[in-house]
Amino acid sequence: MIVLNVALDNVFGFNDFNINFTYPKKIVNSIIDNEHLENRPAFRYKKAVVLMGSNATGKTSLGKAISRIFKFINTGNTALLLEMVAPGTIGSFSIDLVNQGYTMHRLSATIDSNTSNILLKYGNTKIKINDTYEKCATKIDENIIDTETKTLKKLFGELKYRFAYPEIETTLNIDGMKKDVLLRTLKAVIGTLDPTLTDVSISKDLKDSFIIRRKGTEIIIQDGKLLNREVLSSGTAEGIDIAIFLASILSNAGSFYYCDEHFSYIQTDIEKRIFALMLDNLKANDQLIFTTHNTDMLDLNLPKHSFAFLRKKVVEDKCEVTVMYASDVLKRNTDSIRCAVENDVFSSLPNDSLLDTLEKGWDNE
Repeated sequence: MIVLNVALDNVFGFNDFNINFTYPKKIVNSIIDNEHLENRPAFRYKKAVVLMGSNATGKTSLGKAISRIFKFINTGNTALLLEMVAPGTIGSFSIDLVNQGYTMHRLSATIDSNTSNILLKYGNTKIKINDTYEKCATKIDENIIDTETKTLKKLFGELKYRFAYPEIETTLNIDGMKKDVLLRTLKAVIGTLDPTLTDVSISKDLKDSFIIRRKGTEIIIQDGKLLNREVLSSGTAEGIDIAIFLASILSNAGSFYYCDEHFSYIQTDIEKRIFALMLDNLKANDQLIFTTHNTDMLDLNLPKHSFAFLRKKVVEDKCEVTVMYASDVLKRNTDSIRCAVENDVFSSLPNDSLLDTLEKGWDNE
């Protein structure tokens, strides 16, 4: 599954926000192969996006909004949308995506949290051999109709996706994974982070359970829950969720992947190495959104269009979140993304001027 464009208004703090995951021009000698819809070379999309920004710019909220939209399409549960909008207000979203085959879909919704009324509009278009995203977006504009919640799953088909957030207790999920792949991945990732945890096995007595052993201690992953987490360091606990996310990609258990700030306790070289493994194992028509604060990720040899930066500012007493794409600013091959970030070209660095007041000492009263 491929997400092409997302627009949000009064949803999770986003107002008149739009982010696009396509690019118009073919990149020569790109490290990312086949960055287009399979058998549609002109229909280009960003296969991997490194999404950065200071704290509270919306990286996690964007993932949660997309996740809720996906779950709504799969289940028809309208509460998922109503909870995205502040009480007593009206919000809206629009999403363009490709799921199975060569059909581009667009779903738009107006959500009235006051009346719990949701107005849905849907459109689609066939993607011809030489079509671009921009051409298909224009065709869809001419083919929008009202639709109902109960018809969405039939229109889109089953959406396959996986999201991972720092709240590890609620995100562990091994559905759809190959057990041998998960076991091998757990051993490799956890053993790298903690050499004392190399004994990982599938439980013979507990269904869908894995046991991690350290001397006389057993750490159990059962039914998507990490038991006795307190015996693990924060980095190792985080690493278990990372291993499961990576195993999902290796098992082809999803199609759209959103990994949100999952390397807070892990060394930067390990983060870069695991990201590279994720990228190398994406299949045709897969997509990975990877949010991080780690500026060492800027040194990866990725196309400039793979980097996007969220920024927040206050406009007329309202918080406004916007996105800047590195490829819109840095046009030459020799332009450095790291230098641009360090010079705050993307306005993505935190404003730490308030901390100056602490350096000046306390006023005597």
